[in-house]
Amino acid sequence: MIFERYKKLEKIALEEFGDIINESFVIFSFSGRARKLRLKLVDKTFVDIWTSIAGEYSFHWEQRGIRNGIYRHDNAPHKKWRNIKTFPKHCHDGAQGHVVESYIADEPENGISDFLFIVRERLIENNITSTSQ
Repeated sequence: MIFERYKKLEKIALEEFGDIINESFVIFSFSGRARKLRLKLVDKTFVDIWTSIAGEYSFHWEQRGIRNGIYRHDNAPHKKWRNIKTFPKHCHDGAQGHVVESYIADEPENGISDFLFIVRERLIENNITSTSQ
């Protein structure tokens, strides 16, 4: 069931954001269980998408190898972030400890579009396009 969800999310990502994605694949655990969807981007960074049947999720843009930053929206109810207005939803914006409100959709099928729209905008701000790599 999770594998099918990741394939559906992959399809949405490639159809709507194919201009910023170079490669996509599902990562499996040693036991063969689908763990997350990985999207490799045009700037050599990647996005990992994790979701559960229970409604937990994480949209994580890993940039530390290129720009020394992260950008992640998730709904893990960390007590440390309970003062964030959208708790348990929150966003790690640039660094693990820099946390702000998260307004992306709760449903993964909509949240992926919200998240990748922001990623695309930030790539454009940094003058990174599919032809500049």
